[in-house]
Amino acid sequence: MLHNLYIVDDDEAVRASLFRLVSRQPDYAVSSFASGDAFLEEFETLAPGVVLLDFHMAGANGITVLHAIRALSQRFVVVILTAHGAIQRSVDAMKAGAFDFIEKPYDPAALMMCLDLAFAELARFRAEADGRDSAVARLALLSPRETEVLAGLGSGCSNKQIAWALKISPRTVEIYRANLMTKLKVRSLAELLQLLFVAELAMAA
Repeated sequence: MLHNLYIVDDDEAVRASLFRLVSRQPDYAVSSFASGDAFLEEFETLAPGVVLLDFHMAGANGITVLHAIRALSQRFVVVILTAHGAIQRSVDAMKAGAFDFIEKPYDPAALMMCLDLAFAELARFRAEADGRDSAVARLALLSPRETEVLAGLGSGCSNKQIAWALKISPRTVEIYRANLMTKLKVRSLAELLQLLFVAELAMAA
């Protein structure tokens, strides 16, 4: 699996050093940006990946870039590069949604370990997103009446209550319920409600 890494740092020497280190990894595709502004101009077109982001830059600094990413995209995991001893900056970055931070001058082994964890986190995010998309697609298979029955089940209604609300018989509700569970490939009410919950989260995002 290809690991897309984006280095955003206005120090050319730091960018070069980081590029040499991470490009040794056979599964890394590395791109670098000389400023936060340069990254923001392109980030919406970039493939999901990990962003190694310098905190202190001219123009859009690390926190500004981090806020922009979080407001517009969930496709990136961000690791902040910060000056040694800048604890408050690190705290601010974590509050703004950074996955972790690395102090400069960085330890190569510690940096690579941090990136491994960041890519694992990205894989988890992508799996969750795929699960949400799948849930929405599965619910789209239901007929309008099956969707109404599912809504009733999601509200905690019994078959009789759903029948009364839809002006159909409880037996008909049972048939719709069995059919929708078959379509959605779920084996229990708990599994059905979990699928509904995941789909609702996706549609609310």
